[in-house]
Amino acid sequence: MTEDRTIGVIGLGYVGLPLALGFHDAGLKVTCVDASAARVAELKAGRSPIDDIDDGRLVRALEGGIKIVETPDAEVPLRELDVMVVCVPTPITHSKDPDLGPVLAAAETISRSLRAGQLVVLQSTTFPGTTTGPFRLALERSGLVAGRDFDLAFAPERINPGDPASSGRDIPRLVGGSTPAATARAKRLFENINANVVPLSSPDAAELAKLLENVFRSVNIAFVNQLALLCERMGLDVWEVVDAAATKPFGFMAFRPGPGVGGHCIPVDPYYLAWRTREFDFVERFIELAGDINLAMPRHVVELAIEALNRRGQPLMGTRIGVLGVAFKPDVQDARNAPAASVMAILRQQGAVVSYHDPHVPEFQDSDGVDYESVPLDQILENSTLIVVVTAHRVHDWAAIYKRADLVVDTVNSSRGHVCRADQVLRLGAGWAAPDASDA
Repeated sequence: MTEDRTIGVIGLGYVGLPLALGFHDAGLKVTCVDASAARVAELKAGRSPIDDIDDGRLVRALEGGIKIVETPDAEVPLRELDVMVVCVPTPITHSKDPDLGPVLAAAETISRSLRAGQLVVLQSTTFPGTTTGPFRLALERSGLVAGRDFDLAFAPERINPGDPASSGRDIPRLVGGSTPAATARAKRLFENINANVVPLSSPDAAELAKLLENVFRSVNIAFVNQLALLCERMGLDVWEVVDAAATKPFGFMAFRPGPGVGGHCIPVDPYYLAWRTREFDFVERFIELAGDINLAMPRHVVELAIEALNRRGQPLMGTRIGVLGVAFKPDVQDARNAPAASVMAILRQQGAVVSYHDPHVPEFQDSDGVDYESVPLDQILENSTLIVVVTAHRVHDWAAIYKRADLVVDTVNSSRGHVCRADQVLRLGAGWAAPDASDA
């Protein structure tokens, strides 16, 4: 039985860094590789770029012997390892097709140092057939053959940014190898850091299982977003309706609407699956429709802003609008694919003067590539005619914000439980908040 004790992790973002530290904490020898010189320098200096890893834990790992190298210097260190795990991004193109550039670049890096007997594991979320298709072919440019000379497997990540427990031992891990031996070897590897490792029949099955997890969320978010639009027309409160349905203890899972979806998974992964289905002459309109509904929500937020201003007889053109929260979810600094990027771009395109405040994101770029810097909360509240709440961080005193703000579009139900004045708060999925009403 092979005992893999030396591990390489390629890609040091929200997935790779926690994984590397998990292996290190389990007593394995870990070498970390990243293509970004700035990221490598930041990590070597003991500064963690992600919410779930504090600087102290990173410093202790560095003192404990974890290695961090830049990709051009990785060939010799990688050749000495037992296992290499790839944790690089899998984005989509402007036409919403999969972009395997980072994955194939990582495979090319590995191929230059690949030796017989090693295990290569892909973790990046992707379409079924990637591990045993283009990823394998790139690795085999080394002259070695998967399943004969080296082992190959897929083991998807289940990281939930802002939730350190999601990278802990209690989260089950899926693994699927290109051969039964590769599956068994990958299972033994991840049993170092996961209490329950579930073997699947193939990398393809593991890839599809990961996509199912995220597409399930995308479809249900899209459904409740559509329900929110219907509630606005019917004069109902979608937040009340969802909370009521959630009292059923079986057969229902609560999803809530919002200004769109963000992060690296939900806005991207459905299109990976939809693209792959077309290769089998199977048109998956349902998945793509859900993704498109979610991507359309930022424009609806702008429509709500226009409606709110119309109530005051004021045009959007030239109006100062302050956006509260640009991270893709509360209480994190991760702003990848955040819906605020589209909200701010559309507002600016239509003539509004836009600024934002986010205590977790000091700098931000909208979807048109325009750069912003976070301004103080007091300045936003003092100078903005309209406040648009996109992300509700817990650090904020929301009672004080609603007491001071003159006009608010609330896209995330942050006004719940707070006193609202007449014609002050327009809520996504619920219409105008009743004066002096408490939803608590």
